[in-house]
Amino acid sequence: MDDAVGTLTRGTAEGGLTTGAVARLLGVAPTTLRSWDRRYGIGPASREGGRHRRWTSADIGLLECMCGLTNAGMPPAEAARAALAAAARDAPARPDEPMSRSRTPSSRTPGASPPTPGASSHAPGALPVGRARRECRGLARAAVRLDAQAMDELLDAAIDKYGLLAAWESVIMPTLHAVGRKWETVGERYVEVEHLLSWHVSSALRRAAAQRAPTAGSGVSLLACTPGESHTLALEALAAGLAQQGLPVRMFGAALPVEAMEEAVRRTGPAAVVLWAQSRSTASRALVARVESIEWGVRGARRRPAVLVAGPGWAGQLPSRALHPSGLAEALDVLAAISRR
Repeated sequence: MDDAVGTLTRGTAEGGLTTGAVARLLGVAPTTLRSWDRRYGIGPASREGGRHRRWTSADIGLLECMCGLTNAGMPPAEAARAALAAAARDAPARPDEPMSRSRTPSSRTPGASPPTPGASSHAPGALPVGRARRECRGLARAAVRLDAQAMDELLDAAIDKYGLLAAWESVIMPTLHAVGRKWETVGERYVEVEHLLSWHVSSALRRAAAQRAPTAGSGVSLLACTPGESHTLALEALAAGLAQQGLPVRMFGAALPVEAMEEAVRRTGPAAVVLWAQSRSTASRALVARVESIEWGVRGARRRPAVLVAGPGWAGQLPSRALHPSGLAEALDVLAAISRR
């Protein structure tokens, strides 16, 4: 059984889910849920001990309706009125119940199926994440809503729970790919989603990287995109992974000019240089050869860096001597071995 479905089943049996559990389920910040409850009445039917919120499946159905409307661009106040009206139409209140909100288990959007947290969302603007982890679906929903706080909380929680490598491969990358697929199918509409998600992923990676100081005595890894290449997130994940192992790294980001790259290598004397190319047009065998030939150090004891090429742009045109790791895990292993020699 899917983790999310199991969570909902157990939570319902125990009297409902906590606000934190619902927030993780839907990709909404807990503070957002509390604000919706306080401002618009989009809250749980009952409270544990009269104070703590406990959300039932009906409550979550109403929240999913609210999320779908806000995902489509409706202001929260208007979305709340529409969601409550839809719930009231679907399950009319009895004479002794408040007219503003039905508390029956069938309170959900008319015609909608019961909420299944493990299923992909069909709300307007939902990203096509398929049968991904629950955290991936939550992150996708938060990205479409442009909910900055929820994205930060979900990203930090995923990295803390699974570790940076697993979070990158099973949560962050699937969500980024889903944004890319959405952008390709609907034109320019979701560029703002991609940009905001990328920014928050980058910020989360930097927070993870800052948790440990470099270990003395290890060789530095220099990371840079090839000239003309602007895609940096995969390199940022690599930089964060190295930093978490206590390995020194210098991240130069997008489109580093050749002359600047040569100067950086001579000034830092790296054990390894990683050149990232997303597309074939930015992958240059001549650049690899040029970097491989750079020397530094005193005469008679000069050194050269090991060069790694990374990214899909190198497929089919790998330089003969350069190393080509197949993914983030292998790149981390190779660079760790080189740095610790």
